[in-house]
Amino acid sequence: MNQTTLVQIAERLESLAGKLPEKIRRPVLRELTPLKQLFLQQRRPRFLFIGSSKTPIQQIIDLLFVPAAEKRVNLTPVHRWTDWTITGHGTISILDGRDAGDSVEAQIEEELEREPADIIFLLDDGSDLQKAIHLPGSEAKVIGLSLGSERHVTQMEEALDAQPHVRERLLAVLRITQTRSAEARRLMSLLAAELPNQAKIEMIRISRDRQAQLHVAQMLIKSTTAICAAVGAQPIPLADMPILTSLQILMVSGIMYISGRERSFRAATEFIAALGANVGAGMLLREAARAVLKFFPGWGNLVCGMVAGAGTYAIGRAATAYFLEGASLKEARQTYLKSRRKQSRRALPTHE
Repeated sequence: MNQTTLVQIAERLESLAGKLPEKIRRPVLRELTPLKQLFLQQRRPRFLFIGSSKTPIQQIIDLLFVPAAEKRVNLTPVHRWTDWTITGHGTISILDGRDAGDSVEAQIEEELEREPADIIFLLDDGSDLQKAIHLPGSEAKVIGLSLGSERHVTQMEEALDAQPHVRERLLAVLRITQTRSAEARRLMSLLAAELPNQAKIEMIRISRDRQAQLHVAQMLIKSTTAICAAVGAQPIPLADMPILTSLQILMVSGIMYISGRERSFRAATEFIAALGANVGAGMLLREAARAVLKFFPGWGNLVCGMVAGAGTYAIGRAATAYFLEGASLKEARQTYLKSRRKQSRRALPTHE
């Protein structure tokens, strides 16, 4: 699935939303925003490293992000944004501002003004903690990072807590001394939660962190389910079927993508068909029932919206089980059926 297809789907949804009643239009557009940010405005995450650590930047990146992975660095001048490409995974941008003297501070500020950092890593190896406390003019969140002993972590926490301009932006102080440690996994989850939506997908494809993948998958399912429920509740019998199907395929292809696979409209369609979710007589009967219910205003439209939302949620849960949790196709099909029955028994949460 190429970017053009994604743009066309987004434009079609926005056009539809413009025709919806006001109280439905706003929630639909609100849920469409994170989907556009995740998949249409996707970009590399940007990390600024400052502090007193003397550890080579390549060693730090290996430790945090890409152990035993092949890297290709697009070299740029020192104290400039540098793209680090992890072959077959993605790209991150690094600005190494550690121990920057007065002569290059203006250069770093210029780089940050051109492309602001998403996260500032404030490093300390125990050599000079006071240098690590200085932050450039940026509003990015801060993660304290110790590559030294446990004692350094305590010292760093105390020092940063005493600085109000740092404390209010501080997410955590972590000690990471080996790859794939509990603290390294915690870092990946923290980045998935705190990075802007535009930068989440690239980071998750690089880290392959399961918790981060599930976090974004749940966000994707929530937004898609809410949009499908709103669209399905509108009194336009049968006309919404292509829209709902496109949304469900987009959701599944997104979950495939964050799992490390390539986006594929065809593969997503085949997966949904394998679930028995939208093909054959079952689909025709369900959609015919939805179409009939829409001729009964009020409760009929509400039921149709719940059916559309329940089906979408169930497909998303099944895709998560299969692509992210290692379930078999048979187990994914069982997850789909169980989730659909469960969601059909209760109304989906509303935004209004």
